[in-house]
Amino acid sequence: MAAAATCGTSAGNKGCTAAAAAAAGGKNNVTSFQRKGPRASVPDSGCARLVSIAGTRPSVRNGQLLVSTGLPALDQLLGGGLAVGTVLLIEEDKYNIYSSLLFKYFLAEGVINGHTLLVASAKEDPADILQELPAPLLDDNCKKDFDEDVGNHKTPESNIKMKIAWRYQLLPKMEPGPVSSSRFGHYYDLSKRMPQELIETSKWHGFFFPEKLSPTLNIEPCSLTHGYIKLLQFIQNVIYEEGFDGSNPQKKQKNILRIGIQNLGSPLWGDDICCTENCDNSHSLTKFLYVLRGLLRTSLSACIITMPTHLIQNKAIIARVTNLSDTVVGLESFIGSERETNPLYKDYHGLIHIRQIPRLNNLIYDVSDVKDLAFKLKRKLFTIERLHLPPDLSDTVSRSSKQIPAASSRLLGQECGVMAGGRKHLDF
Repeated sequence: MAAAATCGTSAGNKGCTAAAAAAAGGKNNVTSFQRKGPRASVPDSGCARLVSIAGTRPSVRNGQLLVSTGLPALDQLLGGGLAVGTVLLIEEDKYNIYSSLLFKYFLAEGVINGHTLLVASAKEDPADILQELPAPLLDDNCKKDFDEDVGNHKTPESNIKMKIAWRYQLLPKMEPGPVSSSRFGHYYDLSKRMPQELIETSKWHGFFFPEKLSPTLNIEPCSLTHGYIKLLQFIQNVIYEEGFDGSNPQKKQKNILRIGIQNLGSPLWGDDICCTENCDNSHSLTKFLYVLRGLLRTSLSACIITMPTHLIQNKAIIARVTNLSDTVVGLESFIGSERETNPLYKDYHGLIHIRQIPRLNNLIYDVSDVKDLAFKLKRKLFTIERLHLPPDLSDTVSRSSKQIPAASSRLLGQECGVMAGGRKHLDF
């Protein structure tokens, strides 16, 4: 309208010509319909992007930054991995054999990716735990070692396909073994130990509770036990001093803090929830988890906790602990149970239960369609597989049913002679 008014009020053609030239030049200006591209003059734009850290990837569903648990099959069940800023609770098996393996997988993955470790334990020295980490399976030996381990555990029956269960061949399969070293997460050889050079180059912090005990213990009016207070202070100092809370973004390159807490809630930590049902410090563990989640939510850190939930007497405490944890995975071992001698479970060592998956930046969460999961400890690998029970073949059942004693067959022939047409054996 301004160009038209200028053209109309002008006395000569010079004004119209100038207005037309200005209108033609205005076509190159930015309009609301022009596509916005990256600015060449400003290399660092203000667009919010996920930080690029080694050993992490964004979730395809909600964009949350994920780290690997060290077991790719478990990452697949949890929706791609463990979200940064969350707690993974591992319910220990009765003899604490398999839960410690998941704990070491998580720490070994941090060593390979260059993450900072914080290992807390009241039972073992953190330095000794790091010496027992499994060795990684890298490019050359990865596929070869896995094929060798699987070949050693094959039985003659596994080579025979079940004709009665042909439809199971179309179901998706779990990925127990390596496909490529460029995938998210690594595979490890349980028969070997991680090289000492990798452990020495890694950065880690250790918290051994017996060393933190003072000879004169001052009892403070607080519901938290002395071990939980010391551990929270230690974690808080590491997060703030190392800059994992983002307070010094320009000071150093961003990295992930992997926190591992072993046997939390056991009497070794000074907690009595495993000793009696009505304990004095019933809220000590739940308050510790509440404060821990607050520290994790505001930092680039992920935590794994192993807890002997089968020893906790009060079931209400277990429910509160589950609600305060983000992801809960339970391990049920067959050792000492009836399933250990049951031939139906001869190919497995226990069951794994995905009890809880968090809803992060989303109203729904990834739920695996596989409900019956079992784990198997091989010579080199810890694998998670679908629980396949052998079918009850009809031929075996019919043959056993035909072996009827002579006395019972005579009774059946007398009572059901009309229906069976005078035969001594019933045909079904």
